[in-house]
Amino acid sequence: MKLVTYLRDGKEYVGLLEGGAVRPLPCPDLNTLIESGDLADIAARAGAETPLEAVTLLAPIPRPRQDVICLGMNYKAHLEEAAGYDAEAFAKEKPAAVYFSKRVTEAVPPEGLIQSHPGLVERLDYEAELAVILGRTARNVRAAEAGEYIFGYTIVNDVSARDVQTGHKQWYFGKSLDGFTPMGPCIVTAEEISFPPALDISARVNGEVRQEANTAWLINSIGEVLEELTAGMTLLAGTVIATGTPAGVGMGFDPPKFLKSGDVVECEIEGIGVLRNTVE
Repeated sequence: MKLVTYLRDGKEYVGLLEGGAVRPLPCPDLNTLIESGDLADIAARAGAETPLEAVTLLAPIPRPRQDVICLGMNYKAHLEEAAGYDAEAFAKEKPAAVYFSKRVTEAVPPEGLIQSHPGLVERLDYEAELAVILGRTARNVRAAEAGEYIFGYTIVNDVSARDVQTGHKQWYFGKSLDGFTPMGPCIVTAEEISFPPALDISARVNGEVRQEANTAWLINSIGEVLEELTAGMTLLAGTVIATGTPAGVGMGFDPPKFLKSGDVVECEIEGIGVLRNTVE
């Protein structure tokens, strides 16, 4: 099933997305729904349909309870283009996964604005990514069992300020500015997608295709990531993990193609949908 968070008459709802309509669920937010472990029972009590055009979609999880966990340089071609842009900042000498966190006070909704932060950011970039949402507490997870811990999947655009990111020699600040985490348009629950996911992923800027890949090409798989992280930390239900972006980001072009005001960015993943946002 597809789950959304939306506004209707100024009130926030969680709902089922079915065709061109939404049906409200008796749950205050998706964090609570995920933590309850009672999706089937809650979905069975969905309310009457409302046409999709009568509501405003928000990010599926507008306010994640924790920072988003992110994978850096997790597609081979993106690793190569990043090193070509700034070898000192992005050189990866070891095959180990690159982890960082992304602060999200409020995730940007579908059709929402990507903040450009003039005066602070000059090199604004996009990154289409498959995000995994955990459905239960995870500790000491074996890679082969990782699929049992997945609640669902969504799209995240890991918006990045390349000048801030490289200038600080670490990525937290340059990845965590307000308006830097578009998410959506929905969460597709795990039973709808075979594990591990092998989904076409792409990004377009003003209609120009910039990124095209498949999530099967991850260097560090979802199972490997969960096994490694949970060997030393507990991940809670509702944790969002952005699995990395493929080649074709703005900094990978010669000359670079950074975002500017008015640009429309569309991130698309097979079976999930299109996440469309405009740069303010």
